[in-house]
Amino acid sequence: MKVAFEIRGPVDEPYLKVEREHVFAMTLRPGSMEIGLRPSAMRRITFDGGLMGLCPPQFEHWIGSCDMAHMTMGISDAALMAASDGARGNIELRPELELVDSRLRALAMAVDVERTAGFPSGRLFLDSVEQALAIALVAGYGVRDSSVRMYRGGLGPARLRRVKELVDAKLQDELTLSELAESVGLSTAHFSEMFRRSTGETPHQFVLRYRIERAKEMLRAPDIRILDVAVACGFKTQQHFARVFRWQCRSSPTEYRRQVLDSPAAAGRIIGL
Repeated sequence: MKVAFEIRGPVDEPYLKVEREHVFAMTLRPGSMEIGLRPSAMRRITFDGGLMGLCPPQFEHWIGSCDMAHMTMGISDAALMAASDGARGNIELRPELELVDSRLRALAMAVDVERTAGFPSGRLFLDSVEQALAIALVAGYGVRDSSVRMYRGGLGPARLRRVKELVDAKLQDELTLSELAESVGLSTAHFSEMFRRSTGETPHQFVLRYRIERAKEMLRAPDIRILDVAVACGFKTQQHFARVFRWQCRSSPTEYRRQVLDSPAAAGRIIGL
């Protein structure tokens, strides 16, 4: 998913904008803009932060004077196809210039928090959000009925083992949702649903938990720097590692290490008892 931040201000005259991909956008502060399907039919929209819009490919619209800051998210055809469970042909979404949808707003806000922080969670987080956005967009704003199939059961033991082996092998690297899905021969949407049914977690939640569990093992060694633990477990920065660790363990990495090393069992290991 392509994420961009844009500020628009006054223009000399209205200009034509043609979308090249499915673009989902959300304003980040109050503002206004002139918009219309043709120069003679422009209207001004005044909005608070959080106004959303959806523009499909080849959607032509004119934009005039603006005072706005917004974030755009490009939704790939591959994500929409996966969300439609293999529907034939291109997926068509209808344009929405003043979209109100609490689920989409929550997903967009999560992306904005990630963007503001510098995208510390990597591609897998954005892939997961893109898939959730695609499913909601296809189900709610598709031109034709493209309901998402529901699956029974979940991944079998062999497939779960392959996923865990891939996560273990690439723990220090960036993982994508498509890599995880390809490892078991499934589309991203099918994989995400089957994985959740098998584990009760999304792939992103599972990978984060797996990385934190490995970090806890490494923190039991007093001579390994916390920065090295963070890097070895796939976190881009020590700050992001500390934030995720505290969220999952209710303590900082330093506090966790101190608690572990101060325990009677740890003391016994150190003196050889």
